[in-house]
Amino acid sequence: MAQFLLSVHGVDGEVREPPTEEEMRQSMSCLGEVEKDLKSARSWLFSARLSEPGAARVVRESAGELLVTDGPFAEGKEHLGGFYLVEAVDLDAALEWAGRVTAAIGVPIEVRPLAGFEA
Repeated sequence: MAQFLLSVHGVDGEVREPPTEEEMRQSMSCLGEVEKDLKSARSWLFSARLSEPGAARVVRESAGELLVTDGPFAEGKEHLGGFYLVEAVDLDAALEWAGRVTAAIGVPIEVRPLAGFEA
């Protein structure tokens, strides 16, 4: 089995119509079903939703010193909002899981194999 990162990205300043309470309830129910199925298929390894980008810190080395700055890289507007680590027999199977996640939450999902865990 190969391992894949299914990542959810957001874009700072991107305007989206906020979901209604009913839409949010349906989305969470659908996502709960996806997660239940991932676990039943023994494909779910781990998942997490991340806090807002403003809570992030970036640590980098410069001239032999460690620097800590606020937030993600200033040049980028896109940020990681959450992720799943899954096991799947191949990329097509991982794409199917990603399709179910994107259908549940309505945002694109990036699918990337973990290095060294390819099928």
